[in-house]
Amino acid sequence: MFGGTLHNKVVFHTMKALNSFGFPVLRFNFRGAGLSHGEHDHGDGEVDDVRSALDWMETEFHLPLLFAGFSFGAAVGMRAACPDARVKAIIGVGVPAVPVAADREAPRVYSYDFLRDCGKPKLFVSGARDQFGPRAKLEELMAAAPEPKKLVVIEGADHFFEGRLRELRETIEGWVRQEIVQEG
Repeated sequence: MFGGTLHNKVVFHTMKALNSFGFPVLRFNFRGAGLSHGEHDHGDGEVDDVRSALDWMETEFHLPLLFAGFSFGAAVGMRAACPDARVKAIIGVGVPAVPVAADREAPRVYSYDFLRDCGKPKLFVSGARDQFGPRAKLEELMAAAPEPKKLVVIEGADHFFEGRLRELRETIEGWVRQEIVQEG
């Protein structure tokens, strides 16, 4: 609905950060996005899309899973990943924390109540100028989530990290190195 795609630069740089550790990475379009089949389901069916992707990754690679999502993908993906015991850690990039409206549609309001029960390591990365994820709202969100958790706000970055993709990638790599690789 907002033009999201697996070919987005933020998604690509997140994938490169994870792949730099040798992790297999699956990027996919949600139902109705890009060339995928189906129709947008306002977040409900898309949670099932994430569950299917997690199932495929487990079947294909037999490894502990790390979830990363951008924007809408983060919002719906974390709903699937938090309660899934196979997922060991979560990365939310550009997490939308305020109502988002598309043309001809009522605003989409995201709820993150499920984070209160998500004791997995969590990294949220946002731009200081992200109109969908204001710092105060993200800090409020993170305050309700249990440890371990980390919020990184990249100065000068907007929702798409324009001109700040290197910092995004370095942030993810540093966190994965500290929280995942050293534990692993």
